[in-house]
Amino acid sequence: MLIFSLDPQCTIATALSSALEEPLARHEDRTFEDGEHKWRPLVDPRGEDVFVLASLHGGPHESPHDKLCRLLMFVATLRDHGAAHVGIVVPYLAYARKDRRTKPFDPLALRYVAQLIEAMGPDAVLVLEPHDVAAFESAFRCPTQALQAHPAFDHVIDELVARPDGAPLAVASPDPGGVKRVQLWRESLESRLARPVGFAMVDKRRSAGIVSSRSLVAGEVDGATVLLLDDLIASGETMQRAAAALWAAGAREVIAFAAHGLFVGAAAQALADPAI
Repeated sequence: MLIFSLDPQCTIATALSSALEEPLARHEDRTFEDGEHKWRPLVDPRGEDVFVLASLHGGPHESPHDKLCRLLMFVATLRDHGAAHVGIVVPYLAYARKDRRTKPFDPLALRYVAQLIEAMGPDAVLVLEPHDVAAFESAFRCPTQALQAHPAFDHVIDELVARPDGAPLAVASPDPGGVKRVQLWRESLESRLARPVGFAMVDKRRSAGIVSSRSLVAGEVDGATVLLLDDLIASGETMQRAAAALWAAGAREVIAFAAHGLFVGAAAQALADPAI
């Protein structure tokens, strides 16, 4: 088995390597004067089961497009040199939020990215908490696996339950689109904690990039510690609005959880809101 990490700063790759007791395989990332790159494995992949770890979030030095191109080129190279099996581990999948048409002539960006990845011949694609699991699974024709993020938060929940105040727990979605994600967490918590956990949803609408919603909360959160879960935090505006609405509905405290922290724009100011 070979494991490649296309991001040299990726701590997930280091942890995965340690857990599997399998060292990360070396590869070359060469930059040419005109900005083009060459990516190649520095070990022979022929006949090997190969896994490529590559998150596709943007950053100060590389865009999602840079990282997507690198992933496509590298997977194709592995296939070209006889890898028996190529699995792609993509903690954050770029363009997953654009999974349906909401305006005339809209793109279906998630489907297009899926088609690009599939064209390189991977055997499976694994993603952590995609924006919409059903849309993600429908976009790909090769085998996929969507990992839920909420098990990573169990230690936080254990600390909350151990408090002497005995406050009730509730989970909440910051928008209607995340209801299924939150319901699955609720079911998991009720099974693990053997106690009821409340549920709430905050109203949210977005059009042309503008978020508009009233402070409408569906569900009972009065006096509860509310676990507010989303797939990602970008500008933080959604979390900020939802937390304020939950406070107005009587929540005792609101704790925000997300699988992916993009933290763009004024996210630091939004997340410093005392409602969170």
